[in-house]
Amino acid sequence: MQSVLLIDDDRVFQSTLATWLEEEGWQVLTADDGDIGLDLAQKNRPTIVICDLLMPRRNGFEVCRNIRAHPELYGYPKIIVTTGSSYASDQQNALQAGADEYWVKPIQPQELSKSLARLTQRGAEPAPSPSAPPVEPSPFTRIKFWGVRGSIPTPGPSTVFYGGNTACIEVRSADQIIILDAGTGLRPLGLKLAAEFQDRPIAATLLITHTHWDHIQGFPFFLPAYNPKNMLRILGFDGARKGLERTFSSQMESPYFPISLEQMPGNILIDELRDLSFSIGHVSVQATFLNHPGICVGYRLFTPAGSIAYLPDNELFQRLRTGNTDQFRKPGTRVEEFAQSQDQKIAEFVKNADVLIIDSQYDASEYASHVGWGHSCSDDTVALAIQSNVKRLFLFHHDPNHDDEHISRMVTAAKELAARQGAALEVEAAREGLEIVLPG
Repeated sequence: MQSVLLIDDDRVFQSTLATWLEEEGWQVLTADDGDIGLDLAQKNRPTIVICDLLMPRRNGFEVCRNIRAHPELYGYPKIIVTTGSSYASDQQNALQAGADEYWVKPIQPQELSKSLARLTQRGAEPAPSPSAPPVEPSPFTRIKFWGVRGSIPTPGPSTVFYGGNTACIEVRSADQIIILDAGTGLRPLGLKLAAEFQDRPIAATLLITHTHWDHIQGFPFFLPAYNPKNMLRILGFDGARKGLERTFSSQMESPYFPISLEQMPGNILIDELRDLSFSIGHVSVQATFLNHPGICVGYRLFTPAGSIAYLPDNELFQRLRTGNTDQFRKPGTRVEEFAQSQDQKIAEFVKNADVLIIDSQYDASEYASHVGWGHSCSDDTVALAIQSNVKRLFLFHHDPNHDDEHISRMVTAAKELAARQGAALEVEAAREGLEIVLPG
């Protein structure tokens, strides 16, 4: 039997319409507010949702966006928005949010009957029952670099090969789209997603390591955030002085940007993390705090195809431990013991990772004059990867003063260092457009 979910806080309208629908042979579910309605939609997958526009807890626009963004409800149900408002702008916004039809109350049963018949014919096959076995996630995971530079974008002929956009990485695992950081590489990623999905809703999760500008400055130019059909969840930890949402909104305030965060039509949820372990769909995520000014974390994603460790801004204590920097040559001291324990935490965090993407901003000669800046020497990241039995290492967060030739020299030196250690480690430098597939 086909079902209708009726979401309306007007009890008289709800009861009258439910009685008529049951007489017409429909199974009817009812809800008094948007939150209860969304829960019923996800659990029961009705054929049709008839939803009021103005409701407590979640309005009709939010209900439409959430249903369209839910991966298990793609294509279902058909949605009719009902309202006492005849404003053309409300109708346009409801259709953009995912509604199939927009009806102004009062509703004539005969006309509604025609609409239901039309929508159910358009729907092809009914949605699977809630008892159907879940679809197993695809074993493949794809990683794509959209921004690899640190500190500031560096466009120009000398950075064409590795790229000049700041930090942004796309991870696809089954139905999950996970974005690591929102540097200027987020803009071309957004254009690509909009072209790929076209009229289909996009549901994505954006993981922020920290809110230094090179990791958030692409967000105002992320095209999917301007489509009310799309759902974007932003996760990260509190900043040193401002909360995550306040930091994102402040960079879009006048006079810095013409559109505020509140004016972006997309369904944007910003959650500040409290736990270092959480899940994004079937992907388990662990976080760890890094040695970088302010509050900065690294993430490790555990997908069915393998794990990805992402530590974009971090200063290892390797130089201090080995006494390779005069400032830190204090063997046998508590300082050395502390340094060793901090590096060991990172080594355990990335142990046996299939892919390690890590801050390698300086070469050995540069690092001595940049101690305490919060970034690592590439020699140290190679040593860490070997110690932790990492399979593939990607040098990341390229210095804005490094052209393609300089980065290539760093890669060559890193590969030679790994070879001298007899390690099977694969070493590359992250570059824009590079895709990696973990086959599982």
